[in-house]
Amino acid sequence: MFRTFLRSKLHRATITAADPDYEGSISLDRAFCRAAGLLEFEQVDVLDVNNGARFTTYVIYGDAGQVQVNGAAARLVRPGDIVIVLAYCRLAPEQIATHTARVVLMGPNNVIVAAEDKAVAAP
Repeated sequence: MFRTFLRSKLHRATITAADPDYEGSISLDRAFCRAAGLLEFEQVDVLDVNNGARFTTYVIYGDAGQVQVNGAAARLVRPGDIVIVLAYCRLAPEQIATHTARVVLMGPNNVIVAAEDKAVAAP
């Protein structure tokens, strides 16, 4: 049996733009993707802290500082909203004990404040 775990997270990034006419995705600064280990076309969940919206999309690489939601999901966010971007992985039981999740904390103006790997804690 496989279990699903958080693999990486961009925590409290600020939406820079929303474009409903662009092909669906979330455009993210490559530096943010490197820090979080996110790859282009990887599936992610986006959680809007301001309004509670949650949706699934995929990553495309964007410009420096960019956190832009595109396509239909652009109607769920507004520039200035704070979001959390999450990627998951499925692990076999023997992989769980050594798994770590990469957490990237974002500050004002989409500056990376910290990045750390967090281990799965025993219950």
